[in-house]
Amino acid sequence: MDLGVVGGLVVALVAILGANLMDGGSLMGLINPSAALLILGGTVGATAISSRMDDLMAVPRLVAGVFRFQASDLGARVEQLVNLALKARRNGLLSLEDDIASVEDPFLAHGLQLVVDGADAESLRAVLQTEMALKQRELARQAAIFETAGGFAPTMGIIGTVMGLIHVLANLANVSKLGPSIATAFLATFYGISSANVFWLPVSNKLKLNARRQLLAQEVALEGILSIQAGDNPSAVRDKLMIFLNERPRPAATAGATEATDEHRVA
Repeated sequence: MDLGVVGGLVVALVAILGANLMDGGSLMGLINPSAALLILGGTVGATAISSRMDDLMAVPRLVAGVFRFQASDLGARVEQLVNLALKARRNGLLSLEDDIASVEDPFLAHGLQLVVDGADAESLRAVLQTEMALKQRELARQAAIFETAGGFAPTMGIIGTVMGLIHVLANLANVSKLGPSIATAFLATFYGISSANVFWLPVSNKLKLNARRQLLAQEVALEGILSIQAGDNPSAVRDKLMIFLNERPRPAATAGATEATDEHRVA
């Protein structure tokens, strides 16, 4: 469970409902089934028209994935690639074939298979970069579904409010009910804006963040695979990949020289 997502959702809902109670409102006063039906149905319908069916079928899985914690241990990925580089230098590239079945990441497994199959560096980079680009395009489409819903929801809320006001104007004879009727009409706008800014758009942003994390992991894998194919020293492979983590170690000699320079400046 991603505590950031759950906690953020809870905080947002508590803030909205708490502010309503502090202003003298009630929770029951925010419940309107017809407005909820209009916003949800209208948003889903308009989004469905704007999206591909296979992407829409993935929506339940995507929502579940947003609430599921996804650890991204790039440090472990770097060590895995360093170990593979060490094995390749000792036993040859063909020895990596025994490790492919145990690799959980399909992208990394595909890259290692290309290395074992004897693909040249240029072809390997082209194939993997194309795979990365296609995956990012797919993830962007999926995030766009929720972004599209976030755009339609407030508009559906306005439609609901206009419909409610039309109903109010058609019943002006009953003056005592005008206030509650107008309040009910504006609930549609409340539902539309709230759903867009508390659910649809945040989910879209989270999916975009996950896509960037996946891209970074694939970039690390790509550079590692190319280094393994080139026969680079495992320590050089580690130094190259640690750049992606912003944790590249500074050589001891350089560190000592820098410290000496700093002392000289202070003196």
